[in-house]
Amino acid sequence: MIRVSRVRAASLVCAVVALASFAAVRAAHAQPRFEWPERAKNLKVLPKDTPKEKLTATMVGFTRSLGVRCPFCHVGQEGQPLTTFDFVSDKKPEKDVARGMMKMVRDVNKNLTKMKIPGPSRVEVQCITCHRGRPRPLTLADELSGVYATAGIDSTVARYTLLHDRFYGAGSYDFTERSLSEFGASLMAKGKSDDAVRIFQLNVQQNPNSSFAYSSLADAYAAAGQKDLAIQNYEKAIQLEPRNRDAEEKLKGLRGEAK
Repeated sequence: MIRVSRVRAASLVCAVVALASFAAVRAAHAQPRFEWPERAKNLKVLPKDTPKEKLTATMVGFTRSLGVRCPFCHVGQEGQPLTTFDFVSDKKPEKDVARGMMKMVRDVNKNLTKMKIPGPSRVEVQCITCHRGRPRPLTLADELSGVYATAGIDSTVARYTLLHDRFYGAGSYDFTERSLSEFGASLMAKGKSDDAVRIFQLNVQQNPNSSFAYSSLADAYAAAGQKDLAIQNYEKAIQLEPRNRDAEEKLKGLRGEAK
């Protein structure tokens, strides 16, 4: 019994020593807690006497409005403590862009106060008004056009899927059929009929009850020389909307029917 007690006591001592060692190592590597400054340095748009409460709210608002974190504008490494950041530095060009955007927003709101806008209250423009959780407030069609120009149709379709999964329902992009229709039409205008087919196929998948989506897909198939598929999709468009005269006329043309 005495022997068992001694073993338990030894185990307890070892556990205590281990915990103490862990605490000592953790304390040695612990970073000081980040504190917002009472008066920030190098403020060029915000008033130089901006209190830390106002500064905190403004910076947090930027991150939420643009969907970014501190390293987007400030010198510092993602994942590292904020105490290691150089918030005073102007080294990153994004910081200067942010200042310019702040001035622009200020001027817009100033001009809005001069306008005789009907309604019970005026709209105050903020970063989130345009950005809605994105660093660059592009339309969905513009976003896809940029990807297409540099990476081609496969990457464009993949980007749409990624954006849809991440932003659908957040109001960041217009995910109605208009955006894909606009982008697909731009590909048609450039003679990229096969790639336009991919985009309009995607539009039909997202909007299976849209007569216009099927008509646009049929237009792309016709331009790509795929007559049978064009006819099938014009027929589907008319089935969904019997008053779709444009689809009806194009269908007659493909069938060789007299007007």
